[in-house]
Order: sequence, then C-alpha cells, then structure tokens
Amino acid sequence: MATYGTHLTVSVLSLVSVLIVARTLGATGRGEMAFLVTIATLSAQLALVGIPDANANLAGAHSELRPKLATNSLIFSAVFGLLAAVLVAALADLIPGFTGELDREVVWIALAAIPLGILRWCLNLLVQADYAFVATNVAWLAGPITTVMANGVMALTGDLTVTTAITAWVGGQVLSVSILIGYVATHAGFGRPSVSVGRRALVFGVKAHLGRTLAVGNTRADQWIVGSLAGSKELGLYSVAVAWAEVIHYLPGVLSMIQRPDLVRAARDKAGEFAARIFRVAAVLGIAITVVLIVAAPILCVTIFGEEFRGSIDDLRVLALSSVGVAAVFLLGNALIAQRKPLQASAAEATALIASIALNLVLVPIWGGLGAAIAATLAFTLGGVTVSVVFSRILHVPLRALVPRGDELPWLWRKAREYVGVARS
Repeated sequence: MATYGTHLTVSVLSLVSVLIVARTLGATGRGEMAFLVTIATLSAQLALVGIPDANANLAGAHSELRPKLATNSLIFSAVFGLLAAVLVAALADLIPGFTGELDREVVWIALAAIPLGILRWCLNLLVQADYAFVATNVAWLAGPITTVMANGVMALTGDLTVTTAITAWVGGQVLSVSILIGYVATHAGFGRPSVSVGRRALVFGVKAHLGRTLAVGNTRADQWIVGSLAGSKELGLYSVAVAWAEVIHYLPGVLSMIQRPDLVRAARDKAGEFAARIFRVAAVLGIAITVVLIVAAPILCVTIFGEEFRGSIDDLRVLALSSVGVAAVFLLGNALIAQRKPLQASAAEATALIASIALNLVLVPIWGGLGAAIAATLAFTLGGVTVSVVFSRILHVPLRALVPRGDELPWLWRKAREYVGVARS
C-alpha cells in the first residue's frame, strides 16, 4: 500500500508538472518536453543490459554480493550510459528527423540524464532485494517533487521554457540517484569491483535485457514515433492521454516490484500459484480503472488541460482498454524472470513490440495519436495472451487459474484487514 501510494503520488506530481508545462508552453511545448524525456528514458532503458534484473536476483539469493553489485552498478552505468548518449547523438546527426524538431543543445541536456537513469534502476532493484521499499519510495518521490517545484516557480516568474523544464527534470533525477547512493553507502556499502560478479550479472542480464528492451519499446517507442512522424503538437496531445493512461501501469508495476524478492526465493510451483493469484486481483482492479478513465476522459483531458487538448479524449479511452494486457505482461513476465526464465519472458514482449512498431508505422501517419493508441492497446493485448501461455507452460499453472473468479476483491479486503491487525499489534 505504501509503494502504491507512492506511485499515485508520483503520478499526481507528474501530471501537475505536465499541466504546468502544457498550460504555459502549449501543446507544442508539451510535445517537445515529452519527446526529450522519451529520448532520455528510452535510451537509458535500452542501455541497461539487464543489470537491474541481475542485481535483483543475485542480491536476493546471495546477500553477501550486495557491496560488489553496488560498485559494479556505478561502473556499468557510467560505461553504458556514455555509449548510449554518444550513439543517440550520432544517429541524430545521421538521420534527419531522428530527434524531431528539437534543437541540438536541448537534446544534449536530455542525453546527460542517461547514465543517471541507468544507475537509478540498478540501485533501485538492488535496494529492493533487501525489502527496503521505504528508501526507494523516498528516492522515487524526490524527482517529481523537485521538478514540480522548479517548474511552478519558473512558470510564475516567466522563465519556463523547454530548456529550463528539461534541466529541472534532470535535476530531479540527480536527487533521486543521490538518495539511493546514500542508502547503499550506509547499509550494504560499496565494495571492491568484482570481475567475476560482473560477469555473472552480465550473463544473466543479457538474457533478461531482451525482454526489458522490448518492454521499454512497448511503453515508450510509440511517443518517439508520434513525435517523428506526426510532429510535436500531435505528440503533445497524445502525451497527455499517455500521462493519464499510465495509471493502469502503476498497479501491476508496483506488484511486480513487491513480489520480486519473494518470487526469487520461492519454489517454482509456489511462485506460479502466487503470481497467478496476484494477476487476478490486478486484472479486476485494472478493469475498474479502465471504466473510470473512459467515463472521465473529457474531464481529465479538457477540463484540466484546456480546450486545446480535446484531441486527447479518444486517445485516452482507447489506451484505457489495454489494462488487462498490461497486467499480464508486467506480472507474469516478472514471475518468469524471478524464476530465472528471462528468455521465455521475452517472447511476450517480442510479440507485443513487433505488433506495436508495425501498427504504429501504419496507423500514426493516418490517425496520429489515435493510431498510436490503437497500436498500443492491440500490442499489449497480444503480448498478454502470449505471456499467459508461456507462464502456464513454464510454471505449470493452468490457464484457467488466470481467469478472475469473483473472490479477488473479498480476498484482498481480508488480507488488508489481516495486515492492519498485525501492524496494530
């Protein structure tokens, strides 16, 4: 509950930041800001090489490795982050439109955040392997709080531009990473770099990286395609719909992190049973969130952001339909990775990404953001079906165990009351 509450708070803060930028700079300015953040986050995720997943599994199973994993994470983040930034810069020079309509200088500011993004994910899963969710929640909140405060002050003083907004965002990333580094330094500590541990992390990480790369592509590539093919204004409209639709990602995202330490330590049959139960709960809650988003779309897009964003309504309603597929891809894929089956988890992500890219390339030039929304929903649904079949076969869980039975919310309520009772005692 604490971690999900953090997710919701971060979501609200992020939306406030989006609102400030959108109201001050308009749809085009919002689109440029969304494009920059997409460049930085997508590049960082693609350059992770699966090290965060390796940290989670190795630290969860072998606590004595945590100091070496922490130091190795610093090295991996610096090396992979620099390589990714150089590669993006080179592609921007070689391919017209690769970074849309953005100025070169502002792109470089975004690229500076790539090593920070890699290190944040590496340390985040390393710390959570020891169930230290309070520390990661604090770090998670620090970035959006800093960004909202900075953007709000600059908007009031008339200093808010795309350049200052992306600079504030990078500053928030710096603060988040600093908090995680401080926690690691005062607990597990930073040990001597280890070639052997680094090799183990890379071997597992490369296997997991395929799935992570494909997952990032499924959640971020659409915005890059919209920005490149349809322009900054269309991306500004679509990004508002995405900002609201990300609510359906938060619950399965949180549950994936919370389950991970237990799933790493569990026997295969127990892991499958546990993951299936949590998926059913997430599916039911996801359907409820979908209904709310569809009904409230005009208020969320127009009443809050302004008449200029009316084009976001249909985008949001279509994106909301992907909730069950998102839950399956996140939760069942996470269970496979935790049970040391990362390549099998990648099958679903590969299916979804191939469908997403193909559909985006066809639909975005015709319908812009709405085409991207249709592509995302179809891709996640197809990925959800694929991962369900793989999960069933690998962890020996019948497919019928993934179908909600009607007792999910009562079960969740009983568990909540049990935990409250334990906390009070």
